[in-house]
Amino acid sequence: MRYPQGGGLTAERRLFREYIRMQAAELFALGHDNALIAKELRVSVRSVQRWRQTWERGGASALESKGPASRPKLSEALFAVLEQELAKGPVAHGWPDQTWTLARIKTLIGRRFHKSMTLSAIAQMLHRHGFSHQVPARRAVERDESAVTGWVKETWPQVEGPWRRSGPGSASKTKPASR
Repeated sequence: MRYPQGGGLTAERRLFREYIRMQAAELFALGHDNALIAKELRVSVRSVQRWRQTWERGGASALESKGPASRPKLSEALFAVLEQELAKGPVAHGWPDQTWTLARIKTLIGRRFHKSMTLSAIAQMLHRHGFSHQVPARRAVERDESAVTGWVKETWPQVEGPWRRSGPGSASKTKPASR
């Protein structure tokens, strides 16, 4: 099972799933039917079928966990270095303002560690380590409140369009002309 927070199974969950597969291997050895095993272990019949094929080819050892599906691009030690670099700020790394973007972090990772990562992988890695999107605490000094108010009152209603129809409505989903 994949999680939207980024990452796959935890070590505990991986061990639990391995335990279920080992129980299935014991039941295979006893000659039990796939449907019965699936019901007893509360898994899908298709999973039991795949496990049986693997068990028949390699025995119970073939059902053992192989570890995480992939290793992280940056180890914990390298991530600690990245965190220190991020704390220095973007200006220290040559950007004109104090805004970290995923593209800038990708460039920093490439320069500092000679590794390439996708933007989504960077976002997942940062989220796993407790980073989040930040929203400015205050409004920009350059903001013109009167221009914003005028736009909301005059331009936005034209863009949005009317919510209600001008004519009388009907609860019927059929058109009156189709009767």
